[in-house]
Amino acid sequence: MSSSSRAKHVVRAAGALVWRERRGRLEVLLVHRPRYDDWSFPKGKVEPGESVRTCAVREVAEETGARIALGQPLETIRYKLSDGRRKRVHYWAARELDDDEPGARARAAVAPASAREIDDVTWVRVKKARGMLTHAVDRDLLGSLVDLWEDGKLDTWTFVLVRHARAVKRSVWNRPKTRDKETNEAIRPLTDDQGEVRARALVPVLAAYGVGRVVSSPWRRCVDTVAPYARAAGIDVVAEPALTELAHADSRKAARKVVSDVLRHRDVPVALCTHRPVLPSVMEVISRYAPGKLLRSVPDRDPWLKTGEIMVVHLARRPRGRIRAVAIEKQRPVLSEGR
Repeated sequence: MSSSSRAKHVVRAAGALVWRERRGRLEVLLVHRPRYDDWSFPKGKVEPGESVRTCAVREVAEETGARIALGQPLETIRYKLSDGRRKRVHYWAARELDDDEPGARARAAVAPASAREIDDVTWVRVKKARGMLTHAVDRDLLGSLVDLWEDGKLDTWTFVLVRHARAVKRSVWNRPKTRDKETNEAIRPLTDDQGEVRARALVPVLAAYGVGRVVSSPWRRCVDTVAPYARAAGIDVVAEPALTELAHADSRKAARKVVSDVLRHRDVPVALCTHRPVLPSVMEVISRYAPGKLLRSVPDRDPWLKTGEIMVVHLARRPRGRIRAVAIEKQRPVLSEGR
């Protein structure tokens, strides 16, 4: 690789600051790398065809044995390597999952890192972690995590909005003329290629956020988008008739109520799958919880989301019991993860 090519090449990596509270104190999970003799947060390079979110979850599992659910994104660290290549490392706040939780069940097993790569893993209080972390950039990341904790924005829950994957076009859908319009629409399937592949590619992404409940329009193209994840996680898809296109056209208020109820459900991360015509009402509900600059992250025009794309809303309970979004992400799952 020429020097100019190396300068343009970006090495992508991802990791997480896994945290917990013990007796009112914040603790984080650190790893020791004998090759560099340093203490840091678990992270690693993105594998070919892998998303950064899947990478973060996999690397934490390999290096620490912990199964995690991603919370809100933290800073993305950028720096230049000794060979001239640039490196970009994405980080999330994260919490441990129990092995029997849906998000953990939906993941493939990973092999643990060798002792040559990681030879110690430990939980430490943040005051001790500041002294142990070798690199200033890691101490800065820790500072950001502590700021969120002290501001009451670290203990979040997750709402994942999913637009169904690509469906067979209405113009080519081979339907008997004897069927009524609603039945035709209700059974129109995903395409064999991008639609079904994108649905399978959603599995590791929803698993990365620890999704434990799936709510969907009962129409086939929505159910089939989230069904691969539900099967992998061992949970049922909860059908909400108010989320269909025709029901939404009759009563937007009913659709908004469903979304509001789901969004405020903090017991487990929830994914909700619906149709493009319903998305304006969903975005209207999300906008109520998005303060200030964060409101700019809420799409405000058609098509709102691409087919198979997700929007992840991280919510926290603020002073006086108010619920507010603290971070919003968008991602279209990598097709290669569904093949």
